[in-house]
Amino acid sequence: QVQLVESGGGLVQPGGSLRLSCVASGRFFWINAMGWYRQAPGKQRELVATITRQGATNYADSVKGRFTISRDNANNTVYLQMNNLSPEDTCVYYCNVQVLSGWNGAKDDYWGQGTQVTVAS
Repeated sequence: QVQLVESGGGLVQPGGSLRLSCVASGRFFWINAMGWYRQAPGKQRELVATITRQGATNYADSVKGRFTISRDNANNTVYLQMNNLSPEDTCVYYCNVQVLSGWNGAKDDYWGQGTQVTVAS
C-alpha cells in the first residue's frame, strides 16, 4: 500500500553534514507523523527524530541541536538534515511514516529500506 524510498546517505568526515530524504508513495488517505530511526548492526533501532503533519518536532537527546527534521507535505517527503556529524552517528537510518490507510481511522506504519551513514576520517 505504501512504499518509502530513502536517499542521501554516504561517507562523511567528522564534523561534516548530510541530508537524508524519504519519499512516500502508494495508497493512503494522508500521512500523519513521519520520523527517522537508526540502527547499528546487532543493536536495537532507536528514535532519531519525528515530525507531525503540523510540523511539531521531537528529537533524541543525542542529536538535538545538530539534526533537523522537516517535511514537505505536498510531495510526501521527509528530510533529515544532519550537521556536525560524529563517528557515533554511524548507522543505517530508516524512514518511518504513519498513514491513515482505511475508513474508520485505520492507521498503519511503514518503513523505508534504510540508508547507510558512515562518519569517519
